[in-house]
Amino acid sequence: MNFAALVLLALAMSTDAFAAAIGKGASMPKPHFFQALRIGVLFGAIEAITPVIGWLIGSLASKWVAQWDHWIAFTLLLVLGGHMIWAGLKTDAEEETETPRNQSILMLALTAVATSIDAMAVGVGLAFVDVSIGEAALLIGLATTTMVTIGVLLGRVLGSLIGKRAEIVGGLVLIGVGATILYEHLAA
Repeated sequence: MNFAALVLLALAMSTDAFAAAIGKGASMPKPHFFQALRIGVLFGAIEAITPVIGWLIGSLASKWVAQWDHWIAFTLLLVLGGHMIWAGLKTDAEEETETPRNQSILMLALTAVATSIDAMAVGVGLAFVDVSIGEAALLIGLATTTMVTIGVLLGRVLGSLIGKRAEIVGGLVLIGVGATILYEHLAA
């Protein structure tokens, strides 16, 4: 696999995370560049690790990963998206009784894992191709970091346009990404 093919693979692996990042950015109260970068680095690190895990698993779990990755990603994104919609539908009185929320690392990490499960399946496939898994993982991580950082900042613009209930849009985006992953795998 040549360098250009690895770059294209890295960009393809980052598209789900980019869509989820737009939703996250829309639900955040005016995220700044360093917040977006922090989210990008988290997504990028997880997206870089998963193909390595898949590569290590190799052919042992290829049937399981290939058969279930889309269902796992869909379920995680459905639950996370549903949680965001539920939070977006809360009344002001309900929100005042709760402690202020930041973007929790756990929720961000779960979203990152959900959008990177397909990268694990790609890693399994890379185990059978002449490729440097370190180089592939680094490119996937860098592409995802960049795309997620940009996605969060683009989501900020969307969030300021639609106001406080942007979290509902973010939840719908996550569910849409999950449904797209499921559809693509079932249609293939």
